[in-house]
Amino acid sequence: MTELLFPTTVEEAVALLAAHEDARPIAGGATLVAMRNAGLVESTHLVSLDRIAGLAGIVRLEDGRIRIGAMTKHAETASCEMLSGSLEVLRKAAGMIANRVVRNMGTMGGSVANADPAADYLPALACCDAVLTIAGPGGTREVSILDYVEDWYETALGEGEIITAFTLPAPYAAASSYRKIARVSGDFATASCAMALEADGQGVRVAIGACGPGPIRDPEAEAALCGHLGDPEAVATFAKALADQADPVDDVRGSAEYRLQLIPRLISGVLNDISKETV
Repeated sequence: MTELLFPTTVEEAVALLAAHEDARPIAGGATLVAMRNAGLVESTHLVSLDRIAGLAGIVRLEDGRIRIGAMTKHAETASCEMLSGSLEVLRKAAGMIANRVVRNMGTMGGSVANADPAADYLPALACCDAVLTIAGPGGTREVSILDYVEDWYETALGEGEIITAFTLPAPYAAASSYRKIARVSGDFATASCAMALEADGQGVRVAIGACGPGPIRDPEAEAALCGHLGDPEAVATFAKALADQADPVDDVRGSAEYRLQLIPRLISGVLNDISKETV
């Protein structure tokens, strides 16, 4: 039988996770409940984060950066007008998660903690250069989203640690886009792509999802693409550079070979979206 615990502070939640060896935190429950029902997760103690003040909501910090609490629902992220311009890619990704019921229940922290490579947030957060705030027995620390995923379903989260927030750089007026290819609308991605222009409109940030354990970015390839977004040869070279770093698997959503073929298609798609926004 599973006992559900309701701490009211982050410190209490961390202490409860440390006190019970098999305890797991539960946020909105969209992912964890499904995993439990499928027999993929077993735990005698679930530590709910629902009653901890300050873990939900989106705010603009004094320096212009955006802070998203880990317990913020997908629906709130999808409708947040502060996520504009270069950060709109995250808003678009949130709006493609599952269906309305799941978007009203699931949270960004819960999704990212699970680190499913096919989930929508990881490539969008990577494209935004997000930084995670993590709390644990040793206090709080910050981790770049690009350093967060360490292997398949393995993350930088240590024993008893939880994600408390995501911090994004201040948005600027530039186009961004998110696309995914899925078996049906709302399903996890077979492959996905997030893209945002740099402040000068020439540089670009691109992240590929569902083609490896974590989002794929290549800053050197991005720099080479700078100023050549309309050059088909340069775009093809860029797509090949990302595909060469991919490590896709065969699963029910598609073969590894199919996923590799989707990468240039997705990059062309988001570039087309961005070109329409900048006309």
